[in-house]
Amino acid sequence: MTLSLNDYIVALSHGSNLSSLSNIGRGIEREALRILPKGKLSDKPHHYSLGSALTHPQITTDYSETLLEFITPVTYSPEQAIAQLQDIQKFTLDQLDGELLWPLSMPCFVDDANDIPLAQYGTSNVGTMKTVYRQGLKNRYGSMMQVISGIHFNFSFSAEFWQALQQISDNNQALDDFISTRYFALIRNYTRYSWLIPYLFGSSPAICDSFLQNKPHQLPFKKSAKGYLYLEHATSLRMSDLGYTNSDQSSLNVCYNCLDSYVDGVQQAMSLASTEFDKIGVKVEGQYQQLNANVLQIENELYAPIRPKRVAKAGEKPSQALQSRGVEYIEVRALDLNPFSETGISIEQVYFLDVFLTYCALLPSAKLDAHSQASYEQNMGKVVLSGRDPALLLNEMGTQKSIPVWGGEIFDGLRQVADLLDKANGTTQYQQAITREFAKIQDVSLTPSAQILDLVVNKEQSLSAIALDFANSYRDKHQSTPYQSYKEDDFIQSVKESHLAQKALEDADTLSFDAFLKDYFSQ
Repeated sequence: MTLSLNDYIVALSHGSNLSSLSNIGRGIEREALRILPKGKLSDKPHHYSLGSALTHPQITTDYSETLLEFITPVTYSPEQAIAQLQDIQKFTLDQLDGELLWPLSMPCFVDDANDIPLAQYGTSNVGTMKTVYRQGLKNRYGSMMQVISGIHFNFSFSAEFWQALQQISDNNQALDDFISTRYFALIRNYTRYSWLIPYLFGSSPAICDSFLQNKPHQLPFKKSAKGYLYLEHATSLRMSDLGYTNSDQSSLNVCYNCLDSYVDGVQQAMSLASTEFDKIGVKVEGQYQQLNANVLQIENELYAPIRPKRVAKAGEKPSQALQSRGVEYIEVRALDLNPFSETGISIEQVYFLDVFLTYCALLPSAKLDAHSQASYEQNMGKVVLSGRDPALLLNEMGTQKSIPVWGGEIFDGLRQVADLLDKANGTTQYQQAITREFAKIQDVSLTPSAQILDLVVNKEQSLSAIALDFANSYRDKHQSTPYQSYKEDDFIQSVKESHLAQKALEDADTLSFDAFLKDYFSQ
């Protein structure tokens, strides 16, 4: 029996079913470039006073030594998630010796992409593998991709919610299997409506021309008075082919219809040889150039706007963790940094994402074949490049719809979910979030991409100068704001512990790196 969105809302509106919606889990991962006061990339290695990038639980690096990543633990209120992110960034800025955090997704001016340093994680086999993986990314896609920043939003429902939903659905699967099944249903609906995220939150319609580094492209860029490249109706160049995508993955058949088919698809992709990547070589003159020559070196190389996730044990691959224990949470990866927020993501966005993902979880979700999945992915591609074009039409199951029309239909359902979440949490924040975002459907000038282009194109301002003003303002705001969720001593202690943990890993290694890799990929 397939229940409608309204059926679920009615059933969840009372008693313990309603209270199960008050324990949504959220974690935020925010990437940020370290820059010098005048806007160029920092040339300093990862600061020792920030802890070990390999083992610190909250402050690490991503693809480049200059690209920081801040990670909040799972929390159960939007306010706490943002407060933790503020505290992590406050501590970080205190250690940066005058450096700033770049507030845009697309990087600042870069003279030579070859000067971008890859992230370093020490001499342990695990740390070496992380750096070699990044060397592979550099060789495969170019160094500029190493300095693109974004937000990853981790989201989970409580066990009580899933138990309530299973009872409402009259389902008799094992609970873990039911949870995985329903998370994949959420992912399929997210795929259908994912274009909404870059439309509402895309903040990278313009780039510094140094980003291209003579890279070929087919995009009809215009140039602003200050020399910045932009697309008139773009929302998120970060999510376009200029950003972190992998065209070689277009032939992969990673299916989101169930856990087994997804894991099979990922594992097949990891074993699929690439003629193009084979030309790079794996170990050349004694130096690793990539982990292997397959389409995916490891699972993290699968670029997707959303992923099913399970916390893996030491040495366990992500797909192994999923297959053995099921989906634990989902990771939304389509979010640009919000340059208008000091944390890179606003609390209003968190409230909206709660509603949107709950909507995706409660809406009927038919299986996707390869054709329909490709069609929805094409909608995303259209919106990132021309989402503010009033003539743009998107394809919903063969019907062409404008963003105001389709967006209006989606927001009708989102309002119902927002009412439910407000009732469960004793607030009005969810309805306020929906009202705020629906205004962007009605008036495209309210979108952050439109606001940025208004400054860069209409007001002829420098994108770099705008970003530096934000960066300085946000540093001052963080440094003048007291710690809210942590204490400074908490961070100082975690820094010490992380360095000790890295040394312990290095001391414990008994295998050569060659043997370590062979063992890892033989599992």
